[in-house]
Amino acid sequence: MAGMFVGVHPLAGFDKVLHYQVPEPMIADVQLGALVRVPVGRTLRLGIVGEIGAPKDFPLDKLKALAQVLHPFPALPPDLLGLARWMTGYYAAPLDGIIETMIPVAVRNGAGLKQEKQLAIGQRLSGEEFTALEKRAPQQARLYKFIEQQFRPQKKSLVLSRLELTAAVSNALVKRGVLLEATQRIERVAYVDDHSRGELVAAQPPTLNAEQLTAVAAVTARLATGKFGVSLLHGVTGSGKTEVYLHAIDTVLKAGCGVAFLVPEVALTPQTVARLRSRLEAIAPGNKCVVWHSHLSEGERLDGWLALATGEARVVVGARSAVFAPVQNLRLIVVDEEHEPAYKQDETPRYHGRDVAVMRAKLCGAVCLLGSATPSLESFHNAQVGRYQLLELKQRVDDRKLPHIDVVDMKIEVMKQRGLTTLSRKLVDAMHARLERREQTILFINRRGYSSSMLCTKCGHTEECPHCSITMTYHRSDETLRCHLCNAQRAAPTRCPACGAPEIRWRGLGTQRVEEAVRRVLPRARLERMDTDTMVKKNRFREILGDFRLGKIDVLIGTQMIGKGLDFPNVTLVGLIDADISMHIPDFRANERTFQLLVQVAGRAGRGDRAGEVVVQTFTPQAEAIQFSRHADFTGFAAAELKLRKDFNYPPYRHLIHHLFRGPNPEKLKFFAEQWAKLVEKTFGARVELRGPSPCPIEKIKDEYRWQIWYFVAGVTPVIGELSKLRSEFAWPDDLTQVIDVDPVSLM
Repeated sequence: MAGMFVGVHPLAGFDKVLHYQVPEPMIADVQLGALVRVPVGRTLRLGIVGEIGAPKDFPLDKLKALAQVLHPFPALPPDLLGLARWMTGYYAAPLDGIIETMIPVAVRNGAGLKQEKQLAIGQRLSGEEFTALEKRAPQQARLYKFIEQQFRPQKKSLVLSRLELTAAVSNALVKRGVLLEATQRIERVAYVDDHSRGELVAAQPPTLNAEQLTAVAAVTARLATGKFGVSLLHGVTGSGKTEVYLHAIDTVLKAGCGVAFLVPEVALTPQTVARLRSRLEAIAPGNKCVVWHSHLSEGERLDGWLALATGEARVVVGARSAVFAPVQNLRLIVVDEEHEPAYKQDETPRYHGRDVAVMRAKLCGAVCLLGSATPSLESFHNAQVGRYQLLELKQRVDDRKLPHIDVVDMKIEVMKQRGLTTLSRKLVDAMHARLERREQTILFINRRGYSSSMLCTKCGHTEECPHCSITMTYHRSDETLRCHLCNAQRAAPTRCPACGAPEIRWRGLGTQRVEEAVRRVLPRARLERMDTDTMVKKNRFREILGDFRLGKIDVLIGTQMIGKGLDFPNVTLVGLIDADISMHIPDFRANERTFQLLVQVAGRAGRGDRAGEVVVQTFTPQAEAIQFSRHADFTGFAAAELKLRKDFNYPPYRHLIHHLFRGPNPEKLKFFAEQWAKLVEKTFGARVELRGPSPCPIEKIKDEYRWQIWYFVAGVTPVIGELSKLRSEFAWPDDLTQVIDVDPVSLM
């Protein structure tokens, strides 16, 4: 039987390749990675072409035919198709789920481009002809006269609405050739440069210093080899890492190749896009930069995806999922702030954007450039042992000084102010001074809401979520208690529900409480708060950051979304309200996270011509993370922390795999987790060290109890396949859900 046959991975909830014959009209459009519709049972399903050809000794005459090829180009280029297969094996995730993560919903649904019909002059009428038309068909004459007076084609629906005419009027003129009607593609732009908000930066690059020139030369040399490589750019805050990225991008674009630029937070995207777009326009007018993150509409995502897939655009900038953008001829992947936990996906497939970026670069022979002022210890260790090339920027640009860091011991502050306080006297005085000098302040606290919980000072009762084993957060703006895990909320009590006493009070700090405290001490200051509670409106984060850049805001209060990556020259004071929040949690990375947070937040100060100051409020001023951060001593901190990790054989010296068990019955959960642990110990022996099973630190979420097992392994690949096979053969009860997370970034 002659013809073309393909193997398709259907998106149908199972990992199996099905084979189909290709009808003659579709042969030209079928290639590896093509998005197709295929019959599976009695329904049509989407799928990806993963094989060209069919197995030998296969009954080809009984094969069903492809129903449709959605695009005349691959939805998954060869490198992405290979990446999907690698992720399936490494992260123990189903292939169809990974493919769905890689291809936007609008693309999978076959959504079309946004188009509009436009009218333009086709044939100009003489004076006599127009007079005759005016007498015979005055409405047609009115429409003709309006279009004739315009400099460019006009949107048909808008013109007809404005002139109160029907489509029959325009159709008559189009039929005679007097007007031309054309369909124009309308691109849904996810980000438009806004000059009024000060987001654009100078298109011409600044002069690089000696360290930057050395780093650029090293990256350029690696790009010139045409081979895969990973470089770790470790530069202190304000050292000009972005300029190194931009010079590398310049080199790649001039060679006609593509670039993916990853940032950890959506809030960082506008500033990054502004820099990229202004520089790209300087390199070659018309260079297009696609924005890619979760806040896009489906139409914006579709248009951006098509621009990349067709080669119309060669640069994508965005958050974690931008690593899957179909950039053609990809030659460089930049991962800015590579240490950020935001690069880790917390839903299946639980991939790490940085690690996936490295693997994608390997599959397409590209260079992966990781950058951070506080690299993850995993990446820094890889540089130490020679897997990555280490590039360093030890000085700020223009020899600007790192900000002076004042550590305030809040134990002493409590005695001075005779009770717990949100703002130390040192921080209040510093904010007053900045306000008088018309300089700006950033206050950072890694917690939303007004306070962490409500406590009865008489009986000790705390308000807990009925569905999760955590206290509810008090939000004073609407007097509610909310659970930040399941989103349950209820009115905050005025009396203790347990004993009836009126002495129920809030404890701990949140962004709302900090905002209230600042308003009391700085009544004239213009304040804004940035956290997930206030960022509900699309583009709200961009509006606030634009106003802050223009000096319309004196004090910006926020959570982790303002703690790194942003560059505001007029910010000379940063206050870290509670440095202890991230330090005292049951996680071996707690010290690393605290050090990174302190250095990154401090780096927002003194990025202009004026010196910066940082005030750190803490009850544990002698902690290693705080002391090393005072001098931005990453090397000293990394040496001390890596020694501890090696002593306990924690990552990066071994890999971690987290196995989570969820269900409504805690006794059943415990029983099956214990039976599974015995089977794993028997099967793997010394190859896997088990810790657990045990209850999770947060034992219940959304009415489901949670148990866990930690697997410590020398390498993931030698065990994950066998572990997955064993899991699929185990007799799990229907009401028990279990999830495997490879290389987790949080132990909570």
